[in-house]
Amino acid sequence: MPRFSDRVEQVSISGIREVFEAAGADAINLGLGQPDFPTPDNARRAAIEAIESGATDAYTSNKGTLELREAIAAKHARDNDLDVDPENVIATAGGSEALHIALEAHVSQGEEVVYPDPGFVSYEALTHLAGGTPKPVALRDDLTMDPADVEAAITDDTAAFVVNSPANPTGAVQSPDDMREFARIADEHDVLCISDEVYGQIVFDGEHRSPAEFGENVVVVDACSKTYSMTGWRLGWVTGSHERIERMLRVHQYVQACASAPAQFAAEAALSGPQDVVDEMVQAFSERRDVLLDGLNDMGLETPTPKGAFYAMPRVPDGWVDEVIDRGVVVVPGDAFGEHGAGHARISYAVNVETLKEALDIMDEATAAVR
Repeated sequence: MPRFSDRVEQVSISGIREVFEAAGADAINLGLGQPDFPTPDNARRAAIEAIESGATDAYTSNKGTLELREAIAAKHARDNDLDVDPENVIATAGGSEALHIALEAHVSQGEEVVYPDPGFVSYEALTHLAGGTPKPVALRDDLTMDPADVEAAITDDTAAFVVNSPANPTGAVQSPDDMREFARIADEHDVLCISDEVYGQIVFDGEHRSPAEFGENVVVVDACSKTYSMTGWRLGWVTGSHERIERMLRVHQYVQACASAPAQFAAEAALSGPQDVVDEMVQAFSERRDVLLDGLNDMGLETPTPKGAFYAMPRVPDGWVDEVIDRGVVVVPGDAFGEHGAGHARISYAVNVETLKEALDIMDEATAAVR
């Protein structure tokens, strides 16, 4: 058998996937990072019309259609007060590819990438695949990332650091002051800040601000996946300076050529159309969060209040995750998201309130069983 690359040998199947495969077919799934709402009708119709007209039969521009990139630029102006040139946008196969090409374009062999721990599982894996060295940073007690800790972790070998707000797996939202500091750190140390803003519209308390508002050395990763319940459409994007986009495009054109054409038409419609569907979804998630927090509090589980996304990360006793899964509720052990996630569990509340209450009853029984 031929040898495999050292890079791929450092990457294993996600711990999240392992939990799903171990769970029973009838389990209540609180491990899934996917909204339970339908994709907006106008987005679906736009894709159908584009397919039927033949508009999706050919490659688009490597960067994506101009109309989509203009819609993305308009979204950043509307939601983030950012002036984004459509020429400095690349439409990608979800936020995952956007993260991948950002790291591939900026990380040389052995260079360090700083990222939150616990944090999204792709940060470590994609750093390895880019030939870089992962450098996780532990979070504060409220599960936000401290800019001072990021700055302390930076060395002459650091290529980039990742900021994720609102965050997966914690639901934490970084403050505007934090985001300003992250931008300063990137500029003063001449390293790249990769801002993962895939959950940027799903905020309950406070406000989402992008470090791109405050500095130049920032690449923003975003997607339609969570905001418009379009995970299966695989449509994301990355934006940054012209020089950075040109380098990321070199990776993208060989990996992907272009994002799926039907998904591009759907995304353009979602971004340009009525945004009330987003507001309704965020309101529903806020209500579910409160139900979950009340239930976890009644069990005596300490849970930092998530201010965004649709995850909570309580501190749990030993054996709790296995007991909950054995009783038919899927949650993800915190250490699937990094060493500092140990002693926590990630719970997704992307399910209806009735299902959530049923799961809470089971978790209450499991909590009593392990204490």
